[in-house]
Amino acid sequence: MLASVLTAALLGALGAAAARTDAHHPPLPPAGARAAPPEELLASHWYRDARDAIEARRAKLRFGATAGARNVVMFLGDGMSLPTLAAARTLLGQRERRPGEEAQLSFEAFPTLGLAKTYCVDAQTADSACSATAYLCGAKANGGTLGLSAAVPRRDCGASQAPAARLQSVAAWALAAGRDAGVVTTTRITHASPAGTYAHAAERNWESDADVRASGVDVGACPDIAHQLVHLAPGNQFKVILGGGRRMFLNDTLVDEEGTPGERADGRNLIEEWQADKARRNVSYQYAWNREQLLHANATLPEYLLGLFEGNHLRYNLETDPATEPTLAELTEVAIRMLSRNEKGFFLFVEGGRIDHAHHDNRARLALDETIELSAAVARAVRLLDEADSLVVVTADHTHVMAFNGYSARGADVLGPSRSRDADGVPYMTLSYTNGPGRRPDVDGRRPDVTREPDVGSPRWRTHVDVPLASETHGSDDVPVFAWGAHHEMFSGLYEQSHVPHRMAYAGCFGGGPQACDAAAAPSALALPLVATLLALLRALA
Repeated sequence: MLASVLTAALLGALGAAAARTDAHHPPLPPAGARAAPPEELLASHWYRDARDAIEARRAKLRFGATAGARNVVMFLGDGMSLPTLAAARTLLGQRERRPGEEAQLSFEAFPTLGLAKTYCVDAQTADSACSATAYLCGAKANGGTLGLSAAVPRRDCGASQAPAARLQSVAAWALAAGRDAGVVTTTRITHASPAGTYAHAAERNWESDADVRASGVDVGACPDIAHQLVHLAPGNQFKVILGGGRRMFLNDTLVDEEGTPGERADGRNLIEEWQADKARRNVSYQYAWNREQLLHANATLPEYLLGLFEGNHLRYNLETDPATEPTLAELTEVAIRMLSRNEKGFFLFVEGGRIDHAHHDNRARLALDETIELSAAVARAVRLLDEADSLVVVTADHTHVMAFNGYSARGADVLGPSRSRDADGVPYMTLSYTNGPGRRPDVDGRRPDVTREPDVGSPRWRTHVDVPLASETHGSDDVPVFAWGAHHEMFSGLYEQSHVPHRMAYAGCFGGGPQACDAAAAPSALALPLVATLLALLRALA
């Protein structure tokens, strides 16, 4: 009786906290919407849901358990929808002078494929923050929040301080088990997806102290994401940190190595503070801002490596200077080589983040090329790892609204026009978007013929859209989950996105939930009847 009263009181308090809102969260759901069940505000709800699914899945496996995965690598294609995969593999094949449709991205050959549901507690369509909280921290959250349960409304600094609301990521679980951890991304290292490995923030955009101050929030109560990475656990324990976003670490009176001004308003240089922290620990370390310095780190392998290769995001692969900026495959290789020195193993998060940015701008060519770059990075990782003691998981956080459509002939240019035409006889592209900034005004009441635009073949040409928006939106579809290595079979089926880190921890034998190593030590469900039969036979013969 007392327990039920306390539970009701707790849920009521969390519900009241969730009702505190600002301009970004209206106090009541829109007409026709239904509020999430109150138990979803608790991380324990999602943890229990994942645990039960793992136990049910394990009971159905019809082969003996193996040892756990010493190394776990998670690749994220930000916004990598199924149409994106189909179009990217076709482009890859056509670059190799084949029809294209029969081609395969590296991870599409993985033995296990599943689907994850991406909705947030307060939204049908996920953003990269609530989804990062799900696939890295194991609990669904509210849109725009990082590393916090759904009891915390967006921008509610006070609610984010409650210990029960603060979630630990799968990277932190690995560190607690004595393993090493690292993060790699083509976006700012403080961007929502990579920040999910280390940050607790009621607003994903609080990347620097200036962002926090602009919201009228006390930086002392809610430190910015860059500060958390450098000075707070688990970020300050990461052996490898590679991405962009130097401006978030530098004061606004400074410029970085390539002339980008800093954004901070607190007079601090967090890059120097990261270096000073490692010097105090008496460990070897290196800061890199260009490809040459990264390759030097690959040769010398310091204990800690911070690489920030742009003031903002890394440049698109099709627009980069290969002399100064490394590829995602190169970043991945350095990270794996550094982390592999820990005999207990490691957890590594790698994001191909600019797939998402290209889709938001309706630039399909850039999005597909960034997907192919992610595939190359996955292939590099698989070559460096042992399938027997490593797990590689490749997934996406959410989808986009690009369609792969029309009735084109086999081998038709995937970036070109469809074979069919609209009702007015005007051509349309094989790849198009339902919304975004690529809308052109009609000509005499008809769609314009975009195939005649002079820049139609350039990387920054915008594919046509139906609904004009300043930025294309995410989609609400399920996302694929590919798995290779130890216990890959745990990732088949359809499940909540919040299951992903729990299943990785299960395979890696760390974290607080069920572990594959526990299963390996006990007889399997199939073996138990056989054991009972043998015991009965022995008793009968005695």
